[in-house]
Amino acid sequence: MVAPEPPLERWFEALDEHMARSAAFFAGQPVVADLTGVADKAALAVLEALDGLFARGLRVVGVEGVEARRLSGTRWQGLPAMRNGRDVALERKVDEPEPTPAAPSAAPAQPPPKSPRPSLLIEEPVRSGQSIVFRDGDVTIVGPVASGAEVIAGGSIHVYGPLRGRAIAGARTGGSARIFCRKLEAELVAVAGLYKTADNWGAHVHGRAAQIHRDHDALIVSAFD
Repeated sequence: MVAPEPPLERWFEALDEHMARSAAFFAGQPVVADLTGVADKAALAVLEALDGLFARGLRVVGVEGVEARRLSGTRWQGLPAMRNGRDVALERKVDEPEPTPAAPSAAPAQPPPKSPRPSLLIEEPVRSGQSIVFRDGDVTIVGPVASGAEVIAGGSIHVYGPLRGRAIAGARTGGSARIFCRKLEAELVAVAGLYKTADNWGAHVHGRAAQIHRDHDALIVSAFD
């Protein structure tokens, strides 16, 4: 997690000094940018922060503290807006008025036929550096996902092999999506905006067959056996 703050020039100077002292600190690591500190500043501050991180070779996989619409039409469009699954408080739901029922018609309209849920099947390993993006539905991978690879699905993700990269599910279907894998060794997993990294789910789950799902505002990582 990095959290750019104004003035950005001074913040990036400090980041450059840190990276010079610890060149491998961010190497190959997924980074979530907390943009809370710049989101209410000048309109370009958010883009300047993200561009500055990209210019330094940081692998930004998601953002916090900024609405997705702020990134619309930019190179960062589609970057997941995330919240950490460990530290998110339950949101209070706003009461909404009940909709007024429509007057009954003489003959009930027939519902349109349901179209089959789209899915993507990948029958080969996903190599390091590859990015699989399928926002229309589920993604099924018959094989491993390598470290440094990325899978983003509109629905659920099924990996019949080791999951070592980043898996982001629920981009379209929301909290009903899940991630399943035969061996959990991922760098980052996320469902509908909640994410966890390998440091957060514990050694008792790491390396085992697992599923990841969202329960209200908590991201649950559990082993099958």
